[in-house]
Amino acid sequence: MTEVDEDAIEHISPNPIRIWRQGYAQDIDPGAISCHESDPAFVESALAEAYNRGLDLEKAGDREGAAAAYREVLRLDPEDRGGASVRLASLGLGEAPAKAPDAYVAALFDQHAEVFETILVDQLGYCVPMMIPDLLARHGAGPFARLLDLGCGTGLSGDVLCEEADELVGVDISENMIEMAHEKEVYDSLYVAEGERFLAETEEASFDLIVATDVLPYAGALEGLFTGLSAKTVSGGFLAFSTETLADETLAGRDYMVGPRQRFAHAERYIRRLLDENGFDCLEMSPIVVRYDEGEAIDGHLVLARKR
Repeated sequence: MTEVDEDAIEHISPNPIRIWRQGYAQDIDPGAISCHESDPAFVESALAEAYNRGLDLEKAGDREGAAAAYREVLRLDPEDRGGASVRLASLGLGEAPAKAPDAYVAALFDQHAEVFETILVDQLGYCVPMMIPDLLARHGAGPFARLLDLGCGTGLSGDVLCEEADELVGVDISENMIEMAHEKEVYDSLYVAEGERFLAETEEASFDLIVATDVLPYAGALEGLFTGLSAKTVSGGFLAFSTETLADETLAGRDYMVGPRQRFAHAERYIRRLLDENGFDCLEMSPIVVRYDEGEAIDGHLVLARKR
């Protein structure tokens, strides 16, 4: 059995040194750093020191000190492979980015792929994929000719929906997650790709069901994603997905924001507007507990929509 990192049970967070060693150092802009900082070994050490200092100060309640450390991470790594911009936004000391950086998300899930289901399902109580069959049944949806599992991860949704579709396609930004999904032997095709880009560029035919569980919490602005979802859903086809949300007074009129757990929360009205603007009728938007984080229930919605 693979050993589970106890620190990962409460926070699935990236290891900055491992991110650096995954081959990203060569992409840093030399003009953004001083002479001695062009040495990858120096930058690796400085990046890890600043990132871990930020984490420690954040835990100690020193928000300004943590923010200064995260800004140092961004100076060393402008492409933000450690997700420092997301952490700044979660502290309320930086603007929310349009999405979590792709390299950050890929590294985050690459690092946890082997223990992902143990952490997320067994420890954090995540069961959204298991809710999808009942959601579809309540509206008489299915069976399906072609199903796209967008952000398929290790294949939790594919596992419970494979009997509902003639063809099952999975997409995930994490190569290690795709390898785990492949081992389930339920997908007809698997792609390593960022979701919005896949929808825009794929030559795959359209689908009569697209499922996207635990995808939206890693993106803020969703206009491009919903444009792609609409383009790849057949008329009369279905879209099932989950969101995370926060209280109206916390969102304070915003369409989205980075919550205290470094994931994006979306306003219900924003989701409803995007569905309508992209040709979907919302059939159901039910409040759910998406998962538990440090023992706290994370609220969200389970959504089913049909393409007009």
